[in-house]
Amino acid sequence: MTSPELVLLPYPQRIEFTGGSVTLPEMGRIALPESHGAELAFAAQRAQAALARYARLSWPIEGEGPAAALTFAWNSQFPSDEGYRLAVSAEGITITARAVPGAFYAVATLAQLVQAQGRTLPALVIDDWPDFPARGVMLDISRDKVPTMETLYQLVDLLAGWKINQLQLYTEHTFAYARHREVWEHASPMTAEQIRALDTYCRERCIELAPNQNSFGHMHRWFDHPRYLPMAETETPFRAPWGSMLPPFSLSPAAPESLPFLNGLYDELLPNFASRLFNVGCDETFDLGLGRSREWVEARGKGRVYLDFLLEIHRLVTQHGRTMQFWGDIINQYPELVSEVPKDTIALEWGYEADHDYEGKTRLFAGSGVPFYVCPGTSGWNSFAGRTDNCIANIRSAAAHGLEHGAIGLLNTDWGDNGHWQPLPVSYLGFAYGAALSWAYGPNVDCDLPLALDTFAFQDEARVMGRAAYDLGNLYQVSNQWGSLLFDVYLRPLKPEQRTDEGLRARLHDTLDEIDALVQSMGRARVAALDAGLIQREFAHVARLLRHGAQRALFQMVDGEFSRDELAQEFDAIVAEQREIWLMRNRPGGLNDSIARLTHARELTAG
Repeated sequence: MTSPELVLLPYPQRIEFTGGSVTLPEMGRIALPESHGAELAFAAQRAQAALARYARLSWPIEGEGPAAALTFAWNSQFPSDEGYRLAVSAEGITITARAVPGAFYAVATLAQLVQAQGRTLPALVIDDWPDFPARGVMLDISRDKVPTMETLYQLVDLLAGWKINQLQLYTEHTFAYARHREVWEHASPMTAEQIRALDTYCRERCIELAPNQNSFGHMHRWFDHPRYLPMAETETPFRAPWGSMLPPFSLSPAAPESLPFLNGLYDELLPNFASRLFNVGCDETFDLGLGRSREWVEARGKGRVYLDFLLEIHRLVTQHGRTMQFWGDIINQYPELVSEVPKDTIALEWGYEADHDYEGKTRLFAGSGVPFYVCPGTSGWNSFAGRTDNCIANIRSAAAHGLEHGAIGLLNTDWGDNGHWQPLPVSYLGFAYGAALSWAYGPNVDCDLPLALDTFAFQDEARVMGRAAYDLGNLYQVSNQWGSLLFDVYLRPLKPEQRTDEGLRARLHDTLDEIDALVQSMGRARVAALDAGLIQREFAHVARLLRHGAQRALFQMVDGEFSRDELAQEFDAIVAEQREIWLMRNRPGGLNDSIARLTHARELTAG
């Protein structure tokens, strides 16, 4: 059953309220079983810290003994490593699990109970376990933003509290490979030492840090440098399927250096991770068959050439003792070949729109016997505030169809296309909903996301920040175009038909009024998160970016309310603020590239 008065993220699979409430004692203690005390010590310390922070209780951690206020019980017969029982009664709190992850997740739930309820908790018994074995987040660190270590640690703590158990850092060129300095030297990359430190931090919190290195498409940052160009499929720009021109993009299967090059990357990258998984990417190979592999494709077909190279990459990954993950968007275009994908791989079925065909795509992989994840997204990219309704529908569809067809994981993705202009907290809504549905779909599908964000992300006692983030994320609906017009207008002029659309003009003016109202509401927030000031500054900046986007659009519609000089002056102030906010969570590498895109937007003010 669920209780509207009890806020938890994720809400557990099963709660029995046994009647009444329990006030936690001032002089309590935490008892660890003698047989597994060392294994459970970190979880106990997490419980101790939560009780101190949210209930002002100082309970020592001791060995077994009578009358403990919190007792950890180890039960090898418990049905799941990640499952647990949490009981709160007048006799005390008891956590029962058979493995460290279950105990850790019980503590995560207890910490949320104390955070939301204080010292007086409802008497209850929670039996809980996950729907998806793998519940992941993939963070893009290659589209300009590479987070600082402090940011990554803070994010890991947040996600661990929501029972996420896998993290990937999407990498194209942002690992500091010793023999490839020219590719990453201006990107402030992750170093081997930093990866090892993050890996340890994650493992303590029951999160698997899985290595990630795109290995086929998305290699354009490498091909900017002459010594890598002989491995490119094409050495000149080509036209993408949507019509724009792209630079040399994909590694060529026909280049003899390609596989030795990849093997060298893997030799250096993989030893830094304890995980036995490895995401090699291999998505969006738009230029395959346009250059060096043209004759192969003409003779054997594009799908076969793609699969054969994927099998060679699989061979390398297997030699390194890893399980290969790969994006499924190319191979699922050739359903007749899916059955040839090795059954010791994991296909990653991704799609980021509300109407993505998760039903058909998951059925395809399930029918082939290839293990697979579903991979929705936060909808934060190509926007400033996200796209709330699209995000929710996309994650809900992925989780529902993934469960229906036997997905072994849900990997929730967060990208940074076109400059990575959105701040990280914009993605908290998607992270939270993905965490909730991947843990327990039924109890969480209709959860109150604004309230959950206020309680467990922003810690806003005024209960306004979560709703403001939610509503700002729905302002993309000012237009029915794909993405967000309020973001898109920074990249390109309005279309001729948009400039004369009186309905759009009226909606833009209404949007400005909505932004003003949301900014006013955010002024009443009482955010208590550790980075409260930065969160409020980031969302104020998001609102400013959205407002300026609406004004830019109206200016191009020859709306006399906004002058060119006023917009230019406001734009310059926005750029300065963007620089400052960026450096509060992220490294400097990539900032100039991102700002260059904004600088170009200044030239489009007049349309």
